[in-house]
Amino acid sequence: MQQYFKRRLLTLIPVIFGVVTAVFFIIHLIPGDPVVLMLGENTQPGDIEALRLRLGLDRPLLEQYYHFWLNLLQGNLGESIYHRQPVIGLVLERLPNTILLAVAALLVSLIIAFPLGIFSALKQRKWIDYFSLGFSILGISMPVFWLGPLLIIVFAVQLHWLPVAGMGSWKHIVMPAFTLGFGLAAITTRMIRASMIEVMNQDYIRTAFAKGLNKARVIRVHALKNVMIPVITIVGLQLGALFGGTIITEVVFSYPGVGRLLILGILRRDYPLVQGAILMIAFSYIIINWITDIVYSEVDPRIRLK
Repeated sequence: MQQYFKRRLLTLIPVIFGVVTAVFFIIHLIPGDPVVLMLGENTQPGDIEALRLRLGLDRPLLEQYYHFWLNLLQGNLGESIYHRQPVIGLVLERLPNTILLAVAALLVSLIIAFPLGIFSALKQRKWIDYFSLGFSILGISMPVFWLGPLLIIVFAVQLHWLPVAGMGSWKHIVMPAFTLGFGLAAITTRMIRASMIEVMNQDYIRTAFAKGLNKARVIRVHALKNVMIPVITIVGLQLGALFGGTIITEVVFSYPGVGRLLILGILRRDYPLVQGAILMIAFSYIIINWITDIVYSEVDPRIRLK
């Protein structure tokens, strides 16, 4: 297990290098002068040159790239132009809120997907199976930017059960978490159903029934552990994707997370803040996928031999 852990850890190095390089060059190669975009076309030339000098944009591109890596290794992502604060501090201040939203959305999806997926697999071509199929199609087809406002209209404006936006008590997390977790629940439901059907047709399941074990025990002890192998993969990938998906949800509900900070940075032309927020979201995705690989190898030891 230690060898597998070290091997997977080493694979992060080229991935991180590629992500940092891509983020740097994509942002720097966007058409137009970023300093002029930040300050506006009517800004005095002296102010433009001063900001360009402050951001280090007067240097050659490769020299900027070198200094970017040098600062990044020291934990320095630059200073926000709008907030006049270090970018790393602003991002880390919002990161726990985004993590909370992503984890809450994942819990919502699992609470819905597990019972629905298992029962639809055990009751094929029954009403629960058709309901599961309809729910999956609806969940995959329904965009976040439509579902979010719909929930606000129903539960906040008309029923007054939940707050419209912001963050405070647990009530503030309910609608954003459901909005973000609904689509994930639809995907996970179909994955659990397909995995459960496959597992229930295996020889060791038939042997367990032949020994006289009741159906509930066979499912709980023998089937679920093997169902979890592909489910862990899809859940891990989706959890990483949730960090990117929180951007729209955080904007819809004015939720103070990294995604909303990124959008505000774009609107304010806050070049260092945009770069830092994108890197944080990308790093979160990489780390979550790495953790998923480790968990996957624990559930299925055969993976360590590959």
